[in-house]
Formats: sequence, structure tokens, C-alpha cells
Amino acid sequence: MTCPLAPDTLGPTICVGEILVEIMATSVGEGFLAPMDLAGPYPSGAPAIFIDQCAKIGGSAAMIGAVGRDDFGRLNLDRLAADGADISAIAVDPDYPTGSAFVRYRADGARDFVYNIATSAAARLGWTDRVADLVGRAGHLHVMGSALSMPGAARVIERAAEVVKRRGGTISVDPNLRKELAHDAATGRLFSDLVGICDLLLPSGDELDHAAGAAGTDAALARLFDRGVKEVALKQGRAGATVFAPGCPPQHAPAFAVTELDPTGAGDCFGGAYVACRRLGMAVPVALTYATAAGARTVMRRGPMEGAATRAELDAFIAATPRIAP
Repeated sequence: MTCPLAPDTLGPTICVGEILVEIMATSVGEGFLAPMDLAGPYPSGAPAIFIDQCAKIGGSAAMIGAVGRDDFGRLNLDRLAADGADISAIAVDPDYPTGSAFVRYRADGARDFVYNIATSAAARLGWTDRVADLVGRAGHLHVMGSALSMPGAARVIERAAEVVKRRGGTISVDPNLRKELAHDAATGRLFSDLVGICDLLLPSGDELDHAAGAAGTDAALARLFDRGVKEVALKQGRAGATVFAPGCPPQHAPAFAVTELDPTGAGDCFGGAYVACRRLGMAVPVALTYATAAGARTVMRRGPMEGAATRAELDAFIAATPRIAP
């Protein structure tokens, strides 16, 4: 299966969007209507988690976003830089605080979120000279659907997609359309347009049908391939992950058997590892194994970025961890 993504040597993988801190309830329940014990803050934001894992596994990676001039912002900047990401296009806003997300798990595994994005520094990003410089040397754009609810991020993504494609780069899309974030008709159209020009799609569950506008795996894949998508990496939780490409048999990786503590960030780490590995020239089975391992390792730790791993750490995890039988 030929890699549809531009090689890492063309320029870094870039991602645009929210940079947050996450604060978690330590008890299981519904909502935040009473005092409770909390853990955190943890560096977070789906695009930032993706880029952190992409960089940590050895890919060239850079983030476009904004944080406040506060401890929460410094926490994120320090983590991304320490893990090898380029933070030159992250703005530091002097007036607005770093974005935040409070999360609590329900007994059935679902999550309740309380976000502060729209009125935080996270939403105050735009096309600056530093952003233009980074986009102009990027080899790949990864789009997180969660970022499309932010008008500033959406405009940067649209413009970056044109620049990256024009210089021979590629695009991947993770639908990641959270129910807690506002999505209007314009957001839906932009999402559809981006799916139509992407080279790699990384959906979870029913996101495949939503992205394709068709029901059922076979019908959804057929429509996506007709639109020009070259590869689909479907995240299937405890069932593992499967990669589909036109004219090729599916390639599957079983999940790793781990004890789940916190699943937030698992899909983002999966995507960061998969995109980096494919851009570094790894074949699908190898990249898929690393991506599945990255997602599994993440759920074992509290905090969405705490499980991001180097290639050596993933090699050790793969060697020591059994797989779930189909």
C-alpha cells in the first residue's frame, strides 16, 4: 500500500486549534453540580495532544494556536517544546486566559465536559507572520474537527490547506466533532470540503458514516474513495484499528489489553503516531501497530497528554503487552 502522505522531509506536520488545560473529577458521576475532588491541570486540547505525540515519536511537528500569559499557558508550551514540537507559531495572549476543559466520567464511560474555549486565548488565533512562515514550510496539515467550531482557527485551517496543497503537501482529517461544541451549517460545509480534499481520514465509530454522508462501512468507504480520500484509518476501540485503501485488502491491528484509567486523548495519540510513522516511511502494519500502542498506552494514565510516548517507549510497551484476541 503506497503511502498517500508527503514525506517528513518536505516539512513539518502542522495542526491548528485549541490548546487547553484539562481538569478532571476523580469521582465517577454526572456533571459538576456539587463540590468534588479534582485532578490536574494537565496540558490538553485535541490538536495539541496530536502534535505532542507526533513529535515525541520522532516526526517533524509544529502547533498553531494561542495560550494565555499564565501558568496554564506555560504548562502547555513547556510540554510541547520538551517533547520536540515547534511552538514558534503559538501566540501568547496578554489579555485572555488559557482555555480550559473540566471533565467527569459517567458510570457508563461517557463523559461530561465544561469548556471555556470561546472566551479564552484558545479562540484568539489568526493569520500572523509567524503562522505564515510555518505554513509556508509545512509538508502536512492535520485537521481536528473540534477546531472548526472556532472561527479564527477555521479561517487559518482553510488558508493553510490551500498553501500546503499548493506546495505538494498532504492533509489528514480527524472528525472529532464534540457534541459540547457549537457546529453550525458553515462548520458542516467546511468539514465536508476538508474531507473532500484530504488524503487520510482518521474516524472513530459512526464518524465514518458522518464524514462520508453514507450509512454502513462499505457504502461510506466507497463514497470517500470516490471523493478522492486515499486512506482511511478507522479507530475501533477494544476491537483495534483497521486501515482501508482503494483496491487493497483491509489491514487490521488488534487492540492491546490494558486497564483503562482515562481514555481522553487516546484517539489523538493514535493519530499523531500514525501520521508521523506514515510520513517517516513506515508501512501500514508497522505504523498501525505503533498507533494502536500509542492509543492504548495513553488510556493507562490520567491526563490526555501524559501517555504520549517515544518510539523506544512504544517498542517496550508492544513487547510487554498482550493483544486482545478478535
